[in-house]
Amino acid sequence: MQNRWNEFDASQFDNDLLLRVYSSRLLGQEPDLVLHGGGNTSVKTTVLNIFGEPEELLYVKGSGWDLATIETGGFAPVKLGILQRLVTLPQLNDSEMVRQQRIAMTQPSAPNPSVEAILHAIIPFKYVDHTHADAVVTVTNTQTGETRIRELYGQRVLIVPYVMPGFILAKTVYEMTQSIDWSQLEGIILLNHGVFTFGETAKNSYERMIQLVTEAEHYLFQQGAVVPLPSAPPPRPGNLIALAHLRHTISQTQGLPMIANLDTSATALQFANLPCVADLATRGPLTPDHVLRTKRVPLVITAVEGEREGNLEEVIKTAVHQYIQTYCNYFARHTDGHLTPLNPSPCWAVWPGHGLVSFGTTVKDANIVSDINDHTIRAIQQAEALGGWQALPEKDIFDMEYWELEQAKLHTSPTPPTFQGKIALVTGAASGIGRACVEALHKQGAAVVALDIHPSITTLFKPPTVFGQVCDVTHRQQLLHAVDSAVRQFGGLDIVISNAGTFPPSETIAETNPTTWETSLAVNLSSHQSLLQSCIPYLKLGMDPAIVIIGSKNVPAPGPGVSAYSVAKAGLTQLARVAALELAKFGIRVNVIHPNAVFDTAIWTPEVLEKRATHYGMTVADYKTNNLLKVEITSKDVATLACVMAGPVFAKTTGVQVAIDGGNERVI
Repeated sequence: MQNRWNEFDASQFDNDLLLRVYSSRLLGQEPDLVLHGGGNTSVKTTVLNIFGEPEELLYVKGSGWDLATIETGGFAPVKLGILQRLVTLPQLNDSEMVRQQRIAMTQPSAPNPSVEAILHAIIPFKYVDHTHADAVVTVTNTQTGETRIRELYGQRVLIVPYVMPGFILAKTVYEMTQSIDWSQLEGIILLNHGVFTFGETAKNSYERMIQLVTEAEHYLFQQGAVVPLPSAPPPRPGNLIALAHLRHTISQTQGLPMIANLDTSATALQFANLPCVADLATRGPLTPDHVLRTKRVPLVITAVEGEREGNLEEVIKTAVHQYIQTYCNYFARHTDGHLTPLNPSPCWAVWPGHGLVSFGTTVKDANIVSDINDHTIRAIQQAEALGGWQALPEKDIFDMEYWELEQAKLHTSPTPPTFQGKIALVTGAASGIGRACVEALHKQGAAVVALDIHPSITTLFKPPTVFGQVCDVTHRQQLLHAVDSAVRQFGGLDIVISNAGTFPPSETIAETNPTTWETSLAVNLSSHQSLLQSCIPYLKLGMDPAIVIIGSKNVPAPGPGVSAYSVAKAGLTQLARVAALELAKFGIRVNVIHPNAVFDTAIWTPEVLEKRATHYGMTVADYKTNNLLKVEITSKDVATLACVMAGPVFAKTTGVQVAIDGGNERVI
């Protein structure tokens, strides 16, 4: 565990709260200490209230903030005296605790204080740090965890048996420390949960945390509790259609589309291929906090021998069905009759021969589960080498999963974006209509794979929710690889915007260059057919799958000199009509957009626009609005229509052609 404290950096912060931010971020930089919002920190300080009177406050990390990126606004200021009095109450449910903490805040716009605020308040030191350090929790998650912790730290730490976070934990520590000399302690070890350290300076508290965790890391190494170097074979070929099957089944049981993050790293495969993985992986999570992201146990797909084309889907469905039944039984064993059951679908899967799969309604959520899994499988193997991996009893995990504070959130969930959890692929995505489609789909919650021949596509969009990939759509193997990459990246495919195209120079039929003709057919027609062939196997496993073809006004109203373009686009439209006929039985919708005069694209430079406007005796402004409604059609307008076609408004429509042209006399 690296000590990242820097005296020069620390000296730049001239008050308690800024120094608290600095050291909190140091902790947040260490994923072995905290993951995705885990852990919390605080500082006690005195401020003058509106009456000019000194008032003792606890600035404690607010709910929803991450230590790695926390700012001053992420700390909730709470009256210290009130928090210290709350712990003296004989009992207090956590919902009321949250309300009382909120009432005691001095800044109404601040986030809710951490549920550990009372515990921070009763620790008699200025700075307090709390992490879920992997090494420490790994040692505690063994059959002789408490004995080992005492062997490791002696009397330098207070050891607290596992209890629920919040008021119960604060009350437990309060009662255990009534006759303890705090100056003799360097920290508190919460069995199966984490570590608290404290000090009169931010540096002292931080360095105590680093030291205690480092000692645990050394202990694991000295005891031979190390994960062997990965030696797993590569993942099985052809696992992408299997992944799409799995993602489809999970999405169906969840009742909404899901992202599936497939981890085929050597580390993941090594764990997934352990002979005893079904037992190890289902003993429980690394810490109770993780259950809110991962559920108590993963899905384990053990029927490797059944993974043949004919019965693969049945194998997956059976495994998921059994998991759901087991979860429902788990809920029935522990509910008090007043709890609202959570969705019983798994949050991650252990798949021998394939790796680990993490599920989430967003790419971010799936990646968080994946990160937690990385730490969990390492801890499992270390603890197993230390005498046996042993998580908390099932009832303790259930109580955390169904904590009253979590149950309250079920009734305040916001409406998700239209395409949340959906996976889209857009061709010709580096500019114009394609780029606008990527941006519109992403804005509405989709994970998007953006394909283009231009190298800029790899850096044009911000990952991880948009994956840009260079692809020449006229190269069949590149296209197949790109579609497979899309599935590998997010788990499946739901939406295809087939947009890639080229506008050849104006040539009469008599003058048409054979290269012009062949190039137009290759890009504007044949590449779309290849794309459909590549995508259809995955779209059959999509959630409300939809294909949107970007056609052209030239289909219903061609003009002279553009035969290469018009014929290709007419063929593309006919291809879309046949696709609508063939794919309807699989629930795949195919619709066409015919744009006209979309000038905010790469081919329409100011010089080209000026030349075309002059040719027709118009100003550029008149030329751009040369339609019945006298409006300009933009790439964004086309993208908006494409999203509507791919969404619920067109859920019962297929095979249609819709013009977006402001009204064209020749078309009408």
